[in-house]
Amino acid sequence: MNIQDYLYFSPGDRRALSIIFVLILVGWMLFYVFNPPQPEPVVLAPVVQAEDSVQQRHVPVPDTSAQAKSRRTPASKPKPEPRSFYQPYSSDKFPKGTVVELNSADSTTLRRVPGIGPVFASRIVRFRSLLGGFYTVSQLREVYGIDEERYRSLAPWFRVDTAGIVPLRVNQLSYKQLASHPYLSKAQVRSLCSLRALKRQLSGWGDLSLLEEFAAPQHRRLRHYLSFE
Repeated sequence: MNIQDYLYFSPGDRRALSIIFVLILVGWMLFYVFNPPQPEPVVLAPVVQAEDSVQQRHVPVPDTSAQAKSRRTPASKPKPEPRSFYQPYSSDKFPKGTVVELNSADSTTLRRVPGIGPVFASRIVRFRSLLGGFYTVSQLREVYGIDEERYRSLAPWFRVDTAGIVPLRVNQLSYKQLASHPYLSKAQVRSLCSLRALKRQLSGWGDLSLLEEFAAPQHRRLRHYLSFE
């Protein structure tokens, strides 16, 4: 007899065996789910502490005696003197009532006026040089940094001598030289030079009055600085 005859199963037998195998597998899974294996307890050996391992702490008792307090207290330091920003009146300043001629005063003289230091003295001298001189003390308002309050404090210290003004000779100076004056705009200088080239020489304010750029309000301050010689 062939061995395959013993291992042959009909289709019905195979289905029955498959079902039995599945049931066995499910049964083992349910067993492990509801009865998981318990780990064996771990027994730790008791820790024996040596008698000499524990040492008593020494807690110092604070010394409250007067001598101890004196050792802890630092030596008293002298208090610093408060800073003072007061500056006494400088002896090199002019006494009250002094009047300085604005067009002839140099930088050193200007610094002696109360309220004027090196910076403002330098600015006044530079602006005066660009103008050719001051014709009134009120022109100090035009110096950079001199506001109305500072001007009112400075005005009583000055007077102006208009003989010190150096005017511009409009018939001789170049465009660049004329345009450097603070009171002349580039448009005014261009018109002046064009009229001068046309007439060859300007004779006075009557010629400039023909130009729109030299309206009547300009005459009041420019008449001190333009010469037609």
